[in-house]
Amino acid sequence: MNEANFLNEHRLKRTTGPGTATDDTERGDLKRAFVIGLISFLTLVDLFAAQAILPTLAGRYSVSPGAMGSAVNASTFGMAFAGLCVALINKKLNRRAGVWISLALLSLPTLLLAHSTDLTSFALLRVAQGVLMATAFTLTMAYLAEECTATQAAGAMAAYITGNVASNFIGRLLAASVVDAAGLAINFYVFAALNLVGAILAFISFTDAKPRTTMGIAPATLREMRESWVSHLGNPPLAACFAIGFLILFAFIGIFTYVNFMLAASPFALSAATLGLVYFVFLPSMITTPFAGVVATSFGVRPIYWLALGISAAGLALLTIGVLWIVAVGLALIAIGLFFAQAVATAYVGRAALGDRTSASGLYLGSYYLGGLAGSIVNGVLFNRLGWSAVVASTAIALLFAAGLGRYLTGRRGAPVPGNGLR
Repeated sequence: MNEANFLNEHRLKRTTGPGTATDDTERGDLKRAFVIGLISFLTLVDLFAAQAILPTLAGRYSVSPGAMGSAVNASTFGMAFAGLCVALINKKLNRRAGVWISLALLSLPTLLLAHSTDLTSFALLRVAQGVLMATAFTLTMAYLAEECTATQAAGAMAAYITGNVASNFIGRLLAASVVDAAGLAINFYVFAALNLVGAILAFISFTDAKPRTTMGIAPATLREMRESWVSHLGNPPLAACFAIGFLILFAFIGIFTYVNFMLAASPFALSAATLGLVYFVFLPSMITTPFAGVVATSFGVRPIYWLALGISAAGLALLTIGVLWIVAVGLALIAIGLFFAQAVATAYVGRAALGDRTSASGLYLGSYYLGGLAGSIVNGVLFNRLGWSAVVASTAIALLFAAGLGRYLTGRRGAPVPGNGLR
């Protein structure tokens, strides 16, 4: 797909009225969704892959599970910081160049991780990875919001989140397999190569669109940015969404970071390669997540969001049972519910923002990844001191608070949320 074709597919859909969509347009939509999902996968594949090899990393650096978990998840601090910074200066950033350059640069700290000799340098390199991943992620979200119609944006966001799910599944499986077969250094070389593939794909697929100054997309001054942020935080549904993002990744990181140590210990005592196979639990999420936008539009944002959290809560109840297949089912249900809730919340941010959608997305991503950092630290302390059951209890509390915030997610079935900023 060349650059002109990618943008032309967007424009074709905009100028095609109801009932006149062509087969070419439908194929273009599928092609666009595939490319967006693949770019998402290659952008975020480094984020959680290292979690599958946590026991191996903890052994290499001779540190506790909590310390290693916090170091691996230091990337979420970089992502939170970069998300907010990109929201601040987004007017001056070219979307296409920002995405492909960030992904190209991402290969550097990934390569250096292969030669890290202490936990501090490892954590700092993970922060650098987070900064570059979040820059690419945020600018891609801005690109989709600016270049898609409202209908296209919902499908594009679902495709992007599906790519995120795939990165969780395939990234973890790949890391565990490569480490088991070839060692830690080769693992990081492989992921650096994937970063470069993502850069090439973004360079080829995205158009060189200019950031816009209309439609509430990009404020021009620090004062306008401050006013925009105050406006976002004063918008109850949007502020609730920021808190929901925090709690979703808090829950996700807590469970899928420290479950590795639980499964590597007695009575399961799984090897690194077998731990990788456990992440087939993400496979059902790859099937269900793409339907999040359609289902939320048909049945309403709030009930679908609550249903998603209910599915996660049901899975959580299975994690303290000492039977491997039951734990695997529980993990699958948690992944299905949390990814579905994330897709609903991510799409809702753009719909609920009264203006400046890019900074709203930046605030959401900042809050989301700060939740991940908090989840790794808090649950690391709980795991070290009280064990796996304490992590499960902490996650249950996070889901309970997230469910309470769901009452702010308003919007009639099949109708846009008031303040819809998407075209």
